[in-house]
This record gives sequence, C-alpha cells and structure tokens, in this order.
Amino acid sequence: MSFELFALPGSPVQLIIIAAIAFLLFGNRLPSVMRSLGRSVTEFKKGVAGIEEEVDAAVNAEEKKTSSKDAAADKSEE
Repeated sequence: MSFELFALPGSPVQLIIIAAIAFLLFGNRLPSVMRSLGRSVTEFKKGVAGIEEEVDAAVNAEEKKTSSKDAAADKSEE
C-alpha cells in the first residue's frame, strides 16, 4: 500500500479529503457553521482592535506625562 498521497503536509489531496469529510459530517449545516465561524473571527478582530486602542491610549498618556515632566524640568533648570 502506497501512502504517496499523504507525503507532503497540506497537499491538495489532503485538503480535498478533509473537505469531503467535513461535508459528510456537517452536510446541510455547513453554511451555518461557516457563517458562525466568520462571525466569531469578526468579533475576535474587533476585540483585538479594542485592546490595541487601549494600549495605544495608555502609551500616549504615559508619553504626555513624561514629556510634560521633562518640559517642567527644563524650565526649572533655566
């Protein structure tokens, strides 16, 4: 028995076999499963963007604090 079809990971034959198994398992529910997966990915991206905005706001606030302290220190030295 030859296993040449499975020699390379991610080969097109493997992807076709996985797609066929998914179709057999999910059948007519496959579109709703994919829709739910798409919504989940969208919500995850929104969550990541929100976290990035919070981190950027915190970094900007910290930079403003340090720059205002530096400016006050420069004025006091003059």
